Amino acid sequence: MSGLDLGAIGNSSVGALVDAGGEIVWACWPRFDSDAVFCSLLRPREGDHDFGFLAVELAGQVRTEQEYLPSTPVLVTRLYDSAGGAVEITDLAPRFRQYGRLFCPSQLVRTVRPLAGSPKIRVLMRPASDYGRVRPQHTWGSNHVRYMGTEYVLRVTTDCSITALVEQTPFVLRDAFSLLTGPDETLQGSVAEVARRFLEQTVDYWQDWVRDLSIPFEWQEEIIRAAITLKLAAYDDTGAVVAALTTSIPESASSGRNWDYRYCWLRDAYFVVNALNRLNATRTMERYLGYIINIAARDESALQPVYRVSGRPDMEERVLDSLPGYRGMGPVRVGNQAYRQAQNDVYGSAVLAATHAFFDLRLHAIGNEGLFRQLEALGERAVAAHAEPDAGLWELRGLTQVHTFSSVMCWVACDRLAKIATRLGLGARARLWRSHADRIHAVICARAWSARRNSFAAAFEGEALDASLLLLAELGFLRADDPRFAGTVAAVERELKRGDFVYRYVETDDFGAPANAFIVCTFWYVDALAALGRRDEARVLFEATIARRNRLGLFSEHIDPATGELWGNFPQTYSMVGMINSATRLSIRWDHAF
Repeated sequence: MSGLDLGAIGNSSVGALVDAGGEIVWACWPRFDSDAVFCSLLRPREGDHDFGFLAVELAGQVRTEQEYLPSTPVLVTRLYDSAGGAVEITDLAPRFRQYGRLFCPSQLVRTVRPLAGSPKIRVLMRPASDYGRVRPQHTWGSNHVRYMGTEYVLRVTTDCSITALVEQTPFVLRDAFSLLTGPDETLQGSVAEVARRFLEQTVDYWQDWVRDLSIPFEWQEEIIRAAITLKLAAYDDTGAVVAALTTSIPESASSGRNWDYRYCWLRDAYFVVNALNRLNATRTMERYLGYIINIAARDESALQPVYRVSGRPDMEERVLDSLPGYRGMGPVRVGNQAYRQAQNDVYGSAVLAATHAFFDLRLHAIGNEGLFRQLEALGERAVAAHAEPDAGLWELRGLTQVHTFSSVMCWVACDRLAKIATRLGLGARARLWRSHADRIHAVICARAWSARRNSFAAAFEGEALDASLLLLAELGFLRADDPRFAGTVAAVERELKRGDFVYRYVETDDFGAPANAFIVCTFWYVDALAALGRRDEARVLFEATIARRNRLGLFSEHIDPATGELWGNFPQTYSMVGMINSATRLSIRWDHAF
C-alpha cells in the first residue's frame, strides 16, 4: 500500500489527512499554513508516549475499509476485529449555510459508533505544538479537554468519557460518541445533536454543490472527487488557493526535494480556479480574483510567485529539527524560499485569472475600466520582463535562464489585455497591447525555436526541453495545427516520456536528475495529443494515468513510473486540475451519449 494512501477532509478553512486505519496524521490549525497540530505523517509513531495524531485503536484489529460518502468530503472508516466486532468512524469538517451566511469553522468532527459485536477501543487524542516539538499541556471539564499549544488553544468537546479520553484507557464501545475539535469556544447544544446536525447539513451542502456542477458524461466520479478536493484547497476567508495541504513530502525517495506547499502560487491557483470555473463552480474564481487584485494593488514592485493564504508576502524558509520527515526522509521545511525568486510567468497568470471578470457574465464582479487600468500595470511589468532570466515555473534554485514558458506567459498578459481593451471599446489601448504581444511573440519565435530539434526549447538559445512547452496551444500562443506545435509535442514525446508518464525535464538540476514524473505533465501531454487529433491515444493514456490515483481517488504531485507509488505533497491541486481538464476534453458529449 502506498504511503500516501490517505483521504483528505476539510471545509475551505481547515484541512486534514486521514490514513487507512482512521488516524488523523496531518492537520494544521487554525488554517492551512499554521502550526501542524497533527503531524505523524512526518513523524511515524514510536512508542506509547509519541504524539501529534488522533487515533482510535481497536483491540484485535484485522482489517479496515474506507470510503467517502458520495459527492462529499465526508470520510467513513470501518475497523474490524478478530472476534466479529466492528467500529465505524465518520470524519468531516462542517460546511453549510445558516443564518444567511456560510458556516465553515476551523473544526473537525469525528463520530465513532459500534457496528457489530463488543469492540474494545482506545481513543488517542494527542495533538502537538510547534511542529511536533512540544506536547501541549491540557486541562478538562465535564465534557471537554483544552490543549494549550504555544500559539493556539485547541478544545475537544465530547460525549465520550472524559477519563477515558484524558487517561487513554481502553473501553468497550456500547454507544456512539463524537469528538468536536476546534477553537476554544463553548459548544451550543448537546454533543450528539450538534454532531448529527453538522453531518446532515454538511452532506446536504456538498451534494447540492456537486449537483450544480457542469460535468462531462464520462469519468463523472473522478471529476467530482477532483473538484471537491480543489474546493477544499481554496481558503474561503481570503480567496487564496494552496498548492497542497502538506509540507516536505519528498518528490522521490531521499531526494532532498522537500518543499512546503501550503501557500498560494499565483500560477497554480489560476489553473485551479479556471478548472472549477469550467465546471460552473464560479464562486472560487470570484474570491480568488479579489485575492490577486488586492495583492497587485499592494505590490507596486514585481509580483512574487507565491504568497501566504493571508496575502502576506513573507515566508522565510527554515528547516525543522523536531520532525524527521516522511518515512524518515527529511529535511522538513516550513516556509518557501521561492517567494524571493523571479518567476516572470506570474504576470500572465494574474492577468489570465482576471480576464474572466470581463468575459464571464456569471461572475458577480464584472470587470470595468478601473480594473483594466490596474491590470495594465502588470502588463507593463510583463513587457519589461519577457526576455529577462528567471527561475522559471520549475523554481530552479541554482540557475536562471530566459525560460520560454515565462516569456510566453508575458505574451499572454499582453494578448489578454488587448482582448480586454477591445471588449471595453478602448481602441488605442487595444492596439498598444496587441503591438506588445506581437513583438514578444516574434522574440520568442526567434530565440526559443530550435531548428535542430524542430521544436521550441525550454530556454532562449537553448536545446533542452521541458513539459511546459506542451501548453503552447492551450495558451493560444500557437494554433494546434501549426507544424511547430506538432514538432514540439513530438520532441517532448521523444525526450521526456518514460513509459506512460512525461517528466517535467530530464536534465540535472540543483538536486540531480529528477527520479519521478510530475503528474500534471502527463495530462498536458494527453491534452496536446487530443489537440493534434490523436484522441484514441490520448484516451488510452488518460485511462492509464487515472488508474494510478490512490484508493480514494486522489493524486499527489509526483509518481514513480516503475512502481506507481505516489510521491510529493498531497493532495496536489495541479494534478487534480490536469485530470479535470483532460477528462473534460476527452469525454463524449452528453447529446451523443445515448
